[in-house]
Amino acid sequence: MIETTPRERIEVLVDAPLAPRLADMAEAAGITGHTLIRTESGRGRHGDWSEDLISGATAKYIFLTIANPDRAETFLQMIAPLLDSHGLVVLRSTVDVIRPERF
Repeated sequence: MIETTPRERIEVLVDAPLAPRLADMAEAAGITGHTLIRTESGRGRHGDWSEDLISGATAKYIFLTIANPDRAETFLQMIAPLLDSHGLVVLRSTVDVIRPERF
């Protein structure tokens, strides 16, 4: 059986202009990597939304990262002030990784 190690997976739904700031905050928290996944549309408390392909003004990403629990907690504390002001949706879950030294 392959040995696994628990790590924290964090997903943040973020408006495209804020994504670089999240990347900087993750780096400051000691998180070495992330992935941005472009989204097309969705529905939330304020109704439907979809990306405006002409201006990109409503583009959103899923900011995805995996980190050890201490770094994950530091990152979440750093982004906490942005939750209400930027309407972030944040998910945190524990995942098992195969190569823990990468996270």
